Amino acid sequence: MAVPVGGAAQRSDGAVVSGDSLETGARSVTGSNDDAPQSRSPADVIDDRVNILLVDDQPANLVALEAMLQGLGQNLIRAESGREALKWLLTHDFAVILLDVKMPDMDGFETATLIRQREKSRHTPILFLTAADNSQKQAVRGYAVGAVDYLVKPVVPEIVRSKVAVFVELAKKSELLRRQSQLLAESEQAALELADTRAELVRDLEHKNRELESFSYAVSHDLRAPLRRIDSFSRAVLESQSDKLDEAGRRYLERVREASQHMSELIDDVLHLSRVTRADVREQEVDLSSMANLILSRLQEGDPGRKVEIKVRPGVIVTGDGQLLRIMLHNLLENAWKFTSKQAESRIEFGVTQSAGEPTYFVRDNGAGFDMTYADRLFGPFQRLHRQGEFPGSGIGLATVQRIIHRHGGRVWAEGLVGQGATFQFTLGRVRS
Repeated sequence: MAVPVGGAAQRSDGAVVSGDSLETGARSVTGSNDDAPQSRSPADVIDDRVNILLVDDQPANLVALEAMLQGLGQNLIRAESGREALKWLLTHDFAVILLDVKMPDMDGFETATLIRQREKSRHTPILFLTAADNSQKQAVRGYAVGAVDYLVKPVVPEIVRSKVAVFVELAKKSELLRRQSQLLAESEQAALELADTRAELVRDLEHKNRELESFSYAVSHDLRAPLRRIDSFSRAVLESQSDKLDEAGRRYLERVREASQHMSELIDDVLHLSRVTRADVREQEVDLSSMANLILSRLQEGDPGRKVEIKVRPGVIVTGDGQLLRIMLHNLLENAWKFTSKQAESRIEFGVTQSAGEPTYFVRDNGAGFDMTYADRLFGPFQRLHRQGEFPGSGIGLATVQRIIHRHGGRVWAEGLVGQGATFQFTLGRVRS
C-alpha cells in the first residue's frame, strides 16, 4: 500500500498496539491467535466515539490504515483475520468496517457474507480494500455481498478518510436518534405510570369523599337530634316551670338553649362548606353587579333602620357557576354589612380594577377592619378576629368564599386596618371541575 506507515509499538507478547489508541487511551489489540479479543468499551472513554473495524492479514497495512484514520478521533479496532473480525462483531457495534479482500483461510467476501448473516451487523457499512484484483467482476461480487464501496490499492488517504468520516457521522446521528427514541419511550412509559397513579389517587380521593359525605350526613343526623331535644326540653322547662325557677335558673336554661342552637348552626355551616367543596361547577355568564344589588337590597330590607351608602359598579359580567358565585358574594357583602353596623355613616362598595393584566374584583367597607398581622387566619374555618358578642357569626363564611374562588381557579386576599375598614379582593381564573 502506497501510504506512509508509522505510529505502532511492539508489546512483549508480540501483539501490535495502535499508536492512535495510545494517544487517546482506548486500546485496540490484534493478534494471530483465535482467543476472543479484549477491549475497553468506548463508552468508558468518551461517550460519542464510535468504533471502526480494520481487517487485514498484514499488520503493516493495518498500521497504514490507522495512520490515515487517526485524525478522525474514533476508536480504531484491528483484526488480522476474518474470524477475529467476527469475534469483535459479537461484542461491539461498528460504524464502518474496512475489509481486505485477499486473506488466507477466510477471504473478505466470505467474511462479509457471514457479517451480513448476523442480525446485529446486517446493516453495518463495509468498504472493501484490495490490491490483488481490480476487475469489474470482483467489484460486482463485493457489492453483491453488501459492500458500500470497493477501493483498489494503493488508495488516496484523503478519499478513504472522507468516506469513513461520512459513515462515522451517520453512526453518531443514528445513535443520537436511538437514544432520543429511548428517552421518548421512557418518558411515555413514565407518563403512563403517572397517569395510572393519578387515576388511582383520584379513585381513592373519590372514595374518601363519599365516605366523608356519608359521615357528614350521619353526624348531621346523630348530633342534630339530641341538640333539638336539649333545646326543646329546655324550652319546655322554661315555659312550664318558670314560676318555680329563680332568675339564675332561668338564665342557666337560656344559656343551654343558646349553646345548643349555636351548635346546630355550626353543624349546618360545616355541612354547607362540605357541599360547596363537592358541588359540580357549571360555567355560565354571571352578572355580578345585578347580583350584588339584589343581595344588598335584601340586607337593607332585613335591617331597614340602617343608613348605608352603597356603590356598585354596573356591568360586571364574569364566567362561572352562578349559584356558587352568589354564595361567595353574599358572604362578602354580608360580612361588610355586619362589620359596618357600628359605624355612624356606613359605606359598602363593590367594583373591579385591573391588576397585572387581569380583572380583580373587590368588596370594600369602612367598618371594624382587622389587624393585618392575623390576615392569614381570615380564611380558615371557625377562625375569628372579633369576639362573638361584638360581631356574631360562626367563622365559616370566608372559608366558604375561599373554596368557591379556588374552585374557579382564582385567588382571594384581604387588606384592612383596625377601625378603618377592610377590602376583600378576588380573581376568577379557569373553572375547575
